[in-house]
Amino acid sequence: MKTITINSHVGQDGILHLDIPVNISNADLTVTIIVKPSDNSQQENKPKGKGWPANFFEETSGCLKDTPLVIDSEGVFDDLENFKLS
Repeated sequence: MKTITINSHVGQDGILHLDIPVNISNADLTVTIIVKPSDNSQQENKPKGKGWPANFFEETSGCLKDTPLVIDSEGVFDDLENFKLS
């Protein structure tokens, strides 16, 4: 079994045309095709705002003004300035 990865473009007709040399002749083959949009296509369809839902910040900004957040102690950490690797 051989895996072949190619990048191709689908035109306005929505049909993917493949011409792939496999260096095999006069043989029956089982061909499996996985269609995945390229990384460039996914970025074009990605929502604006770096993935945040539309109006997320406008709708949530100030939502905790009546309930202040309490930050507990972060604990005690070792002094790493004098830490030596052995």
